[in-house]
Amino acid sequence: MAPRRFSFSLNPLWSHYVALTSLVLAVLLGLVRYLILDRPDPLHCDALLTEGQWLDDKFKNWQPEGCMLYTYQPKDVSACMGKQRVVFIGDSHKHTDYFFTSASGTPLAFYWDPYLNTSHTQNFITPPATLSIGSPSVVSSDRPALLVLGAGLWYLRYEESGGLPAWEAKIESVLDTLSQAPASPADSIVLLPVEDVVSSKLARERAASMRAPDIDAMNSDLLHRIRPPALRDPFAFFPSPASAAPRAPAPVALPLVFNRMLDASQTEDGLHFSDALVAVQARVLLNMHCNDVLPKTFPMDKTCCRRYPRPSPLHLLVLAVTILWGPACWVLSRRLTNHPFIGEAEMPAVVFSAAAALIFIADRTGFWLKEQKQFNPWTFSLLSLLSLGVGLLTVKRAEQDLGFLNREQTDEWKGWMQVAILIYHYLGASKISGIYNPIRVLVAAYLYMTGYGHTTFYIKKADFGFLRVAQILVRLNLLTLLLAYTMNTDYLSYYFAPLVSLWFLIIYATMAVASRYNDRTIFLVSKIFVSMGLVTWFMREPMLLETAFQFLERVCGIHWSAREWAFRVNLDLWIVYSGMFSALAVIKIREHRLTDHPQWAFAVKGAIGASAIVLLWFFAFELSQPDKFAYNGWHPYMSFLPVGAFVVLRNATPVLRSAPRACSRLWGRARSKPSSSNTTSGSRATPTACCSSSPARAGAPRTSSITTVAFVYLSHHVAQATGEVTKWVCGIAKPQTLPVTADGASTAPSGARRTVPPAQPPAQGEVIFMMPQADGESRKDSQGNSVPLEPDTPMRAQRRWVDRLADGPANSSAAPGFRVWYGETEWKPGVKTKIGIGLGAMWLLNIMWPYP
Repeated sequence: MAPRRFSFSLNPLWSHYVALTSLVLAVLLGLVRYLILDRPDPLHCDALLTEGQWLDDKFKNWQPEGCMLYTYQPKDVSACMGKQRVVFIGDSHKHTDYFFTSASGTPLAFYWDPYLNTSHTQNFITPPATLSIGSPSVVSSDRPALLVLGAGLWYLRYEESGGLPAWEAKIESVLDTLSQAPASPADSIVLLPVEDVVSSKLARERAASMRAPDIDAMNSDLLHRIRPPALRDPFAFFPSPASAAPRAPAPVALPLVFNRMLDASQTEDGLHFSDALVAVQARVLLNMHCNDVLPKTFPMDKTCCRRYPRPSPLHLLVLAVTILWGPACWVLSRRLTNHPFIGEAEMPAVVFSAAAALIFIADRTGFWLKEQKQFNPWTFSLLSLLSLGVGLLTVKRAEQDLGFLNREQTDEWKGWMQVAILIYHYLGASKISGIYNPIRVLVAAYLYMTGYGHTTFYIKKADFGFLRVAQILVRLNLLTLLLAYTMNTDYLSYYFAPLVSLWFLIIYATMAVASRYNDRTIFLVSKIFVSMGLVTWFMREPMLLETAFQFLERVCGIHWSAREWAFRVNLDLWIVYSGMFSALAVIKIREHRLTDHPQWAFAVKGAIGASAIVLLWFFAFELSQPDKFAYNGWHPYMSFLPVGAFVVLRNATPVLRSAPRACSRLWGRARSKPSSSNTTSGSRATPTACCSSSPARAGAPRTSSITTVAFVYLSHHVAQATGEVTKWVCGIAKPQTLPVTADGASTAPSGARRTVPPAQPPAQGEVIFMMPQADGESRKDSQGNSVPLEPDTPMRAQRRWVDRLADGPANSSAAPGFRVWYGETEWKPGVKTKIGIGLGAMWLLNIMWPYP
């Protein structure tokens, strides 16, 4: 007997299960952390004051645990503090009292009292007994906005002060006074920890008295007095008995994180540290005091010690309708069919609802942590090389020449461009000019392909009907508009979908005007130049765009920034026209058969050489620019050079233009719609942060891998759902050829691989097709006449509702698989009616929407 050979087969749906598991795991990790681990500190105030790490070696980017440290500008400080004072009492750099006004107009007062025992200090921490919380005097300008106390090192340095016992008595007295005061002496009170010292750099007499163990003991005592362990235990779910209940903490903040920030390289004498560290410590105090005071508007870049804003009633209604839309469709479909799980018809609604819910909880709640970005060249290089390697390993050469800028190639191009942009945004590489500049060229390349593709279509097909316009605009903007309302953000903040939509409309208008003469090259070229001139004039005249946006604000309730939009459009003002001219040139080359000319091969070699030189020159030029702002001034005038050079090199030979990378091509097809890419570049209200299910120092690579896989999986399904809803809106038929047997063949759950079985004899049950034919045409007899469907009889099982749905109205051959409602209705709105209803609903929402 021959030995059995070991065989291994991988489930073809393994990637689906891995991605779905990652998504579920990300949600579960966030749920456990949000409900349990962060229960004692839901706003991350304690985390801001006690935990964190440096993300860079220049001591500029401090990362608190689980939230983002906002950099305050003078106008922010002024809005928070007003005319109130900030008072510092303790041992400062200057051994004297001094006062000054900051750039924000906030008065700062420093009082020299290293023992906290002067009468002036007692007057600050003991307000008049007649005051009560809420009285007018309590909120007057005399009351400090921030009171900062600090003492400790002088008790160690000078024995005559009484040492540690005297310090403990003074701290206990101060905390008792603050706890028993009828009114708080300041809006926020901070007790600074005893500062760590660098013993190796201390003078001999200081090193003898300022010992690290004593400083650690003093800070541990402060922590137990201000934040007892029972108040920091995330697993203390039940209240303690009255006898064991911890006393209420003193109304004081203890920023122990100040000692974590210290580094030996930032001090010369071991005691006083650099101004850079002190500035970051001041940022921590401002984030603690001001984050929850300032207006809570987009962008949500203040996440430490801050409550997220509550949605307005109208926003809450839109959010509820969006999130409940999918479950409602699923429940209604269950009433009409026996599908065991989510069917294809309700899948788009379920996907959109799930995506809206996940994006909302990621952005507008503390469900997942928010972390700052920090560019790391090694990580960026590794991820870029890894994505390049995966792409090269999946190169698949076509059996024939696919032609210049073929669909397979453009899908691949879009795929690897979006991978590069994803890495760029995730690692915060926008501050690196040498990386920002090529990424700008990638955006220009996408717009180039927009001009090339649409112009080619309109020259060849001359289809200027409303249906195609509706298909493209709905596909581009469906998710963008949904997120703009559910996330309460600005439509233009999503940037890419509005930009591509604008350029499509410009291309359409350019090609549609006098379209009967588009076959005349001189006329078409002149028309493109006229369009270029008009668009340039309009975008370069600020008054015209501002007037248009003011009209939209008054009539439609749309609040857009004309300045920001002009900047975005002007950056790539002419690259689309470069794509249009390229499309015209390619078509004319084919018409006149210039490729058969004897000198064509020589021209191709010259173009290849010139393109290689242009690319080398571009990289040298962009790297020589002092910063990205200088490059932005050149970009509109020269972006067509690297884009055109790459197009020539990528299509130089049949092998190069017909060997796309399968992985990048699939990514490009799954995410070729800018509406689906919004989850990367603009759906978040915190564009400078990245989400994680655990703190950065605990396991960033692990959680980043989980969230990245979940993000890709969600993006893929959102792209598919966008296509299905677009088909429904535009009335595009979805052919269905899957046969089902009358004796109860089960329907495969969504996501499973469906196999169409071969035809069976009638003994196995009569076969009923969900559509008459695969192409949607009705059955015909031998004479070519339509044959009506057989009536429902006992011999022929009654047709299911999905079969009747597939037949559609009497005058149509097919109907889309997705439906927005389940139930019988006689009203069948057309595409113009559907879009009109959508525009009317958006207008009504805009008029009623509460703007800050």
